[in-house]
This record gives sequence, structure tokens and C-alpha cells, in this order.
Amino acid sequence: MNKILIVDDEPNILLSLEFLFKKEGYKVFIARDGEEALGIIEEMDPELVILDVMMPKVDGYEVCRHLKSRHLATKVIFLTAKSKQQEVQKGLNLGADLYLTKPFSTKDLVQKVKILMN
Repeated sequence: MNKILIVDDEPNILLSLEFLFKKEGYKVFIARDGEEALGIIEEMDPELVILDVMMPKVDGYEVCRHLKSRHLATKVIFLTAKSKQQEVQKGLNLGADLYLTKPFSTKDLVQKVKILMN
């Protein structure tokens, strides 16, 4: 079973994405900040991390940097309100596979995750 870690400090996004991806058959873990995410990544080694940029303790860019330095096969999708071109480029330069901005289409997100996981 494919494991997905969803990292966001907004409870509504965490809950809706957790429900959505469990319904699609994925094993889902959630983290409310970057520090919690780093612990889960080391323990659970997810195939995909869906990551917000702006979070308490450790931001999404730092989580991605750490992740890509240790778990090269793990896919990363940034899902964030930060939409300036330089921020998108920074995320992609750090090794993100996709950079999506909020608001987003859940149907679109599920489709992109399926493509990345295959």
C-alpha cells in the first residue's frame, strides 16, 4: 500500500485530504508542522509527501531539502498559497515533483498523485 504524508498547519486541509486519499486506498499520515513531518518521514518512509510551505517550527522548503538529501525516491508535492514565480522555482529547485497553489481542485490533485505514484 502506498504511503502518503500530508503536512499542513490548517486542520481543514489535513482532514479533507486525509479523508480523500484514504478513500482512494492510500495509507495516510498527517503532520501539523515541519518538525513533526521530519519525524514521520524517518519513521514511516512515505512514497509521497504533500507539503505546505508556510508552517510553524520548520517550513516546507526545509522539509523538502532534508527529505531530498536522504530519501531520493520520495516524491514531493508542494500545496501552498505561495504562488510567486520565485517561490515556485525555489520549490522545484529543491527537488519538488509538483508545485500546486491554493485554492486547488481535489479531483486534479488526486489525478496528479496517481500519475506520480505510478
